[in-house]
Amino acid sequence: MATQEMPTRDDFEALLNEQLGNADDGGFEGRVVKGTVTSIEAGMAIVDVGLKSEGRIDLKEFMRGEDDHGLEVGSEVEVYVDRVENSDGEAMLSRDRARREAAWDKLESEFGEEKRVEGRIFGRVKGGFTVDLDGAVAFLPGSQVDIRPVRDVTPLMEQPQPFQILKMDRRRGNIVVSRRAVLEETRAEQRSELIEKLAEGQVIDGVVKNITDYGAFVDLGGIDGLLHVTDMSYKRVNHPTEMIEIGQTVTVQIVRINAETQRISLGMKQLESDPWDGVSAKYPVGMKLNGTVTNITEYGAFVELEAGIEGLVHVSEMSWTKKNVHPGKIVSTSQEVEVVVLEVDSEKRRISLGLKQAQGNPWDDFAEQFPVGAKVQGEVKNATEFGLFIGLPGDVDGMVHMSDIAWGISGEDALALHRKGEEVEAIVLDVDIEKERISLGMKQLEKGAPSAEGAGGDELRRGQVVTVTVLEVRDGGLEVQVGEDGATGFIKRSDLGRDRDEQRPDRFQSGSKVDAQVTGFDRSKKPTFSIKARQISEEKEAVQQFGSSDSGASLGDILGAALKKDDEKK
Repeated sequence: MATQEMPTRDDFEALLNEQLGNADDGGFEGRVVKGTVTSIEAGMAIVDVGLKSEGRIDLKEFMRGEDDHGLEVGSEVEVYVDRVENSDGEAMLSRDRARREAAWDKLESEFGEEKRVEGRIFGRVKGGFTVDLDGAVAFLPGSQVDIRPVRDVTPLMEQPQPFQILKMDRRRGNIVVSRRAVLEETRAEQRSELIEKLAEGQVIDGVVKNITDYGAFVDLGGIDGLLHVTDMSYKRVNHPTEMIEIGQTVTVQIVRINAETQRISLGMKQLESDPWDGVSAKYPVGMKLNGTVTNITEYGAFVELEAGIEGLVHVSEMSWTKKNVHPGKIVSTSQEVEVVVLEVDSEKRRISLGLKQAQGNPWDDFAEQFPVGAKVQGEVKNATEFGLFIGLPGDVDGMVHMSDIAWGISGEDALALHRKGEEVEAIVLDVDIEKERISLGMKQLEKGAPSAEGAGGDELRRGQVVTVTVLEVRDGGLEVQVGEDGATGFIKRSDLGRDRDEQRPDRFQSGSKVDAQVTGFDRSKKPTFSIKARQISEEKEAVQQFGSSDSGASLGDILGAALKKDDEKK
């Protein structure tokens, strides 16, 4: 029988290096290895991983519950070798580090595959929260907690829930996760499924989740729809809170679904009868009715005639006499007013209303109360270069042209006799209701004022030729008077002669006399004269009496014969 040789020192060293993987070069350090629990004492677990010496690990690192570490002598555990031997000759081991290393391996794999990971929010840090990912600690930014800002995160703490890894760096030990990304992805999946079940025109119940100035967001069971303020009611709604409140269950109709953006528009008024149906027959043009002012703008005021029906009173239709005034100075919000329907456009859902038409035309009222020739009294509101504006009853103004202020003086001198605020009397010469103008005269009330009679007391007639005296020379013609105390009238520039050279007012002087024909009377019964008409009339008369140009006589011969006969009569 052969004798077995005893192993040498070199053999023992080779066997040890084979088992430890050359412990001298640190082959065990920084690795996760399996070990066996050899004993449990003084809150520590003694673990043998096949090194020269065993290592100690605090039982807290193995805890699965308050008092449950789940270990016993002989249990196999995975631990991380921090150092093969410390100053006390023991191996430095860590169960937490082993768990973290294992977690990192798993997380890197899941991150590469873009998988969700499970974790628990367990602490707060600056800018966010810390999350335990089965041993690895990740950072959850505050903006990534939920889709909308969360005021209280307490209900989410220590609750197992899915997260999405946004970024990880093993060398630096950094992991950034998002709970919001998971919620958005889940929400998108739910939205797609729900949208497939919805259809435009469908009536559905929902819960008001949020209210803004422009509308409200309604939860339709996992997907939100926007209920715009203009779709809440046919009547004017200034703010959504007038109609709904958060948490309220409302019945809505799906107005529109955008498949691309997955946005849903909702409406409440669509479930009501449209008040605009048959509005033209209900509110015919010219109808007078009452309404309430709901809104005032620079261009007018909106008046509610009934719930859902509003009309606009344009600023130009608000007052007969107050021009260029802001509507807010004429009416106020919530004021009840009487209006008249001016126009109805059912297709555009517009009704034009008039406020002034319901109050009566003050020029009509004035003309009825003060006909032409009536005497009125009022205050001088304004003096212009061409006349005086007088405030009259009914909140209307009349104008006295400077030629109608006083007799015997120029218009400029007559204007200088009066001032703003002065009370004066005048006579009504004309009322133009369509143009909203009232012409007044003051000189017609003066004692001894010339009447519409010619010299010698004869009443003037249309076509009559009279001698007039030039009172005033103007650019537009001549102010003239019949005789010395007869009626005054005007000869327009175009009536000063047949030829253009004769139509120059400057060829006449104040005080000069001229023969003119009465061509008519204006509304104030003032005569109008024409030298041109007199010339034409004389020519026609001469042709009739002394022959025609067809006889061979010239027009000069005919007029010469007429003048000779006239001289013989004299």
